[in-house]
Amino acid sequence: MISGSIGVLRFPDVYTRLHAATKSATLGVAGILIGAFIFMYVEHDIISGKLLLGVLFILLTAPVSGHMIGRAAYKSGVPLWEESIQDDYKQN
Repeated sequence: MISGSIGVLRFPDVYTRLHAATKSATLGVAGILIGAFIFMYVEHDIISGKLLLGVLFILLTAPVSGHMIGRAAYKSGVPLWEESIQDDYKQN
């Protein structure tokens, strides 16, 4: 979470900040759920399918939601960083 916070503060535009926030949140929540799964298995000898499904759900949906938020920002006219080299969405 510290690296995501630093990325949000230091990156120059909405799109790179969104990338930092999404990646840290995805890895943070997935790490906590995996840790809870390991704890339940080691301490209580329980294999929790709900925790595994939670990890899978987070790993699939968080990057997609970040992409959709970034695309909505682009379509609403939020400018790229002035030193950006490539704009893949720009139509010629």
